[in-house]
Amino acid sequence: MNSIVLFKNNLRINDNPALYHAAKYSDKILPVYIYDDVNIKKSLGSASKYWLYSALNSLKKSLDGKLCLFNGDSLKILKEIVEKYSISSIFCEQPFLKNDISLLEKLKLELSQYDIQINVYNCTLLWDPKLVLKKDNTPYKVFTPYYRKGCLEKIVPDLPLGAPNSLNFLKTDDETDIEDLNLLGKYNWYDKMNNLWSISENSATQIFNSFLENSIYQYKKGRDFPASNYTSKLSPYIRFGMISVNRIWYDLNKLDLDRNIAHYKSEIGWREFSYYLLYHFSYMETDNLQRKFDDFEWENSTEKFNAWKKGKTGYPIVDAAMRELWKTGYMHNRMRMVTASFLVKNLLIDWRLGESWFWDCLFDADYASNIAGWQWTAGTGADAAPYFRIFNPILQGEKFDNGGKYTLKYVPELENVPLKYLQKPWEYSTNLNYVNPIVNLKDSRENALFQYSLIK
Repeated sequence: MNSIVLFKNNLRINDNPALYHAAKYSDKILPVYIYDDVNIKKSLGSASKYWLYSALNSLKKSLDGKLCLFNGDSLKILKEIVEKYSISSIFCEQPFLKNDISLLEKLKLELSQYDIQINVYNCTLLWDPKLVLKKDNTPYKVFTPYYRKGCLEKIVPDLPLGAPNSLNFLKTDDETDIEDLNLLGKYNWYDKMNNLWSISENSATQIFNSFLENSIYQYKKGRDFPASNYTSKLSPYIRFGMISVNRIWYDLNKLDLDRNIAHYKSEIGWREFSYYLLYHFSYMETDNLQRKFDDFEWENSTEKFNAWKKGKTGYPIVDAAMRELWKTGYMHNRMRMVTASFLVKNLLIDWRLGESWFWDCLFDADYASNIAGWQWTAGTGADAAPYFRIFNPILQGEKFDNGGKYTLKYVPELENVPLKYLQKPWEYSTNLNYVNPIVNLKDSRENALFQYSLIK
């Protein structure tokens, strides 16, 4: 039996159920990746394309160069492969996003004439969204009961499978080249990233192991400080499935449980919740989960939005974070909340514009997590904090970058400003080589609360 192993969002050898079972039950396998720019819901951002390019190179090397790469309509391409190589089965990952689910159903219909067996496996999540429901069989909208009652108390995640014992590849005459996918842009901005990230499945494992050895027991407190090294930095590897969440979950279970491990696991749970929400409420991909916000008056100033993107808001901790994003393709998680809150509440700019910018700039831009996170911050999504909880960037900078190391790394023009004034340099001097604040915090907060009062 000749089988296709269709890679999509899980670009790894270890604990890849689709690959594992294909190797076990097939005579020959044909590993395939299709960059489908026809049936795609939302094109990958520039940063994600670079990461994908590197991840595919790593995967192809792990598969002894046998990964076949294609660009175009996956339905058409798969039909051609099936006919050419007498394929009898396809092994692929279970999709959980609306567009991907629809595409799989179309594929089944297109291939029905060939008597193809399509084997689908959950390679992405710990808990299948359709299996996690309240007692009345309706989906959860609040994280804590979803996570504790719906997941932890009812469903045990699958054990990681490891790597296949052996891989017997189907011989092909297709000449495939990753350059044909056109993932890299015209300008090689990404060259500067090569020294910041090692993009491979082995690197993901090494980073995770190092995190467990050196940082996990300081995580709950240390994760809030962007200048520290207490976060795992695994998010882009998880996003592209270069390490499985099942493997992470069970390796954490081997440790002595404390609040640090429990908190890290709950953040894995939040990623699961993001996919869960989009599975059950797919309209939130583009619209507010809380429909009352459809009447919210966004100001959407182009000038202020551009200042935010460039890290020129006049608020040092915000500007540092936005410059970190631009320079590294990454942003510390607390800083994501601070910058997002500043955009949607202090600047009154639609969360969808911020979400699109993060989508383009982040290596770890995960479709579900990005949308759910931005809606949470904007107050339009699930489990949102009270609207009046608006991050104060001055206080956030003083509390979580109290030594100024993170701020000065990305905003070096403030190096001569005394630490007590670093997050509010205008109080020290108005004659600095730094932009003045684009909004007044007090006034902008009151404006946001007023706009909210009109819809609540």
